[in-house]
Amino acid sequence: MKIILKSDVETLGIQGEINEVRSGYARIFLIPRGLAMLATSSVLKIWEKGEAKRKQQRENEIQALKSLAEKLKSVSLSFSRPVGDQGKLFGSVGKSDIAQSLKASGHEISKENVVLDSTIKTIGDFEVEIKLGCGISSKIKVTISARR
Repeated sequence: MKIILKSDVETLGIQGEINEVRSGYARIFLIPRGLAMLATSSVLKIWEKGEAKRKQQRENEIQALKSLAEKLKSVSLSFSRPVGDQGKLFGSVGKSDIAQSLKASGHEISKENVVLDSTIKTIGDFEVEIKLGCGISSKIKVTISARR
């Protein structure tokens, strides 16, 4: 089944690409979530007319994400958490904590963009990756200190 991607799908492609996928994947997952639409002949004609405009919007979006990535490189977040005798935190610092702290510092980043294998449960300095989209990412410094 031919589809046109309405937004970026990490395992499939970027917005505006025409892909061939299994019909079940398209009907059950992609189309209901608004990630893609059927690529019929009439839709393809309309889609091709707006291609130059979409390409310009994509370029502008990439430039904005690159400038945000440069700003995020200088961001350093610090958290103070209570610790036990062995230096382990009571609780942890997770994606939502980092996203909320970034929002408080003026950067609108959702927790889905924060790449963290597991929550941070020890004190120290950590480097956390933020995926912004379009293959652009940035790393921020996260410092966790002990609070008694």
